[in-house]
Amino acid sequence: MILYLHGFRSSPQSAKARQLAQAMRERGLEHNWLCPQLPASPARAIALARGLIENRCDGLQIQRSVTVIGSSLGGYYAAYLASLWNCRAVLLNPVIHAVRDLATQVGTHTQFHSPEPFVFLPEYIDELAELAFDRPSRPENHFLLAASGDEVLDWREMAQWYAGCPSRIINGSDHGISDFEQWLPEVMAFALHHPFSNLNAP
Repeated sequence: MILYLHGFRSSPQSAKARQLAQAMRERGLEHNWLCPQLPASPARAIALARGLIENRCDGLQIQRSVTVIGSSLGGYYAAYLASLWNCRAVLLNPVIHAVRDLATQVGTHTQFHSPEPFVFLPEYIDELAELAFDRPSRPENHFLLAASGDEVLDWREMAQWYAGCPSRIINGSDHGISDFEQWLPEVMAFALHHPFSNLNAP
């Protein structure tokens, strides 16, 4: 089962989410695909993600059969859930220092795929702090896909945090990984527990 968690201001309509959903359909695994619209509150986002998985799996099943894929802020959430469940996580240009980086986003925003406004409240920074996690204790369970051309986050912080994990550092690209289709086979191979190689180390 794959749970995809989108980034700040994003949605299940993002290009990466749609490409992953299509890849799951092509494999006949659409029933094992979850991609919710996340609330602005980090605490509520995590509660939603946990509920979706726990309603389908028990603890041991989660560890064995669930992969959480997260982009940007969703990558922070995915890493938190991986630390909680000891399951696999794919991190796509993930936020590392959420409190620092999201503190600048307090205020009113619109989503990329909807004109509806939402408010990122000051107390949400405290919620992010409560989700803080250590570096991976099982690096083999984490796959980092980071772009050196990320214009929002520093890929070097990602590489340092996930040092020792399977990784692909893209030369160039951007925060949204607009060339994600090129890297989709590697993401799917890791997410579905298939062997793959030729990754570069951070």
